[in-house]
Amino acid sequence: MTNLESRQFRLIRRPVGPVKREDFEFRTEAARPPAAGEIMVGVDYISLDPAMRGWMNEGKSYIPPVKLGDVMRAGAVGTVIESKDAGFAPGDVVTGALGVQSIATLAAKDCMKIDPSLAPKPLFLSALGMTGMTAYFGLLEVGEPQAGETVVVSGAAGAVGGLVGQIAKIKGCHVVGIAGGADKCRYIVDDLGFDAAIDYKSEHVPAKLREYCPKGIDVYFDNVGGQILDDCLAQICLRARIVICGAISQYNNTTPIKGPANYLSLLVNRARMQGMIVFDYADRYALGMRDIAGWLKQGTLKSREDIVDGIETFPETLQKLFTGENFGKLILKV
Repeated sequence: MTNLESRQFRLIRRPVGPVKREDFEFRTEAARPPAAGEIMVGVDYISLDPAMRGWMNEGKSYIPPVKLGDVMRAGAVGTVIESKDAGFAPGDVVTGALGVQSIATLAAKDCMKIDPSLAPKPLFLSALGMTGMTAYFGLLEVGEPQAGETVVVSGAAGAVGGLVGQIAKIKGCHVVGIAGGADKCRYIVDDLGFDAAIDYKSEHVPAKLREYCPKGIDVYFDNVGGQILDDCLAQICLRARIVICGAISQYNNTTPIKGPANYLSLLVNRARMQGMIVFDYADRYALGMRDIAGWLKQGTLKSREDIVDGIETFPETLQKLFTGENFGKLILKV
């Protein structure tokens, strides 16, 4: 095999507040040849997710933090260049935690083969990837929506939120999305089929929740945390379910995270608030992918990808998640 070089971002400093380019070292080094049981993968597309900000922090979480000096963790799709594992061959397309780099060498068991003839590669990082699995299992397994119930989704124009709202509609629910800006609100109603949208940047969220959810909120799928979580807790129904998927409004805080002030509403309404981590459902991903693929084929579910060219833009592109610039699933094309 010809000597190959990998361009990569390594974490060299724990960010304080928003991520900065200075928190990483962007360098080029020789790609490591695969050992027995490993494959070398040319990375084509990298998934950019809010969770990446948490992975940069020291401290206990559901997954160990990225170590200083290591390649930044990220899900990705790529093509096998060289294989020392009988289950993979050059040319196979795979997905896995390939990292923010142009060539990755890793254990074959940590990758999954995908069929790019079924859908474009980026779709395996959005609706047919972890994003889709998060929306599917978070809503259906934790939220347990029933036909006729009211489902509210924050971060509704984002990758997970947009899918959650559409799945809730497929299940016969009344769906209200909370998003930032008139364009995003039009998108989730006109393109994704939400029943209503609330622009948290220009509208009074509690008043609009009362207007669009006159009987209260049965399921709240939370992607943002902070004040919007409090606003929704104030208007939940008896035995409501609150799904804690993320808290993007809090990830860049330099002060302590703001927890819910309205938590006693859980007591009064005998409601349940539960966190969800997509990895807990790994043994059932095939079920989620089957259903989502079917909905995509039927046209009852849409997936939107926001693809930015150039691995070298990683730190700045990642920030689009926290400034609200992206529409749909944010992906970096290597």
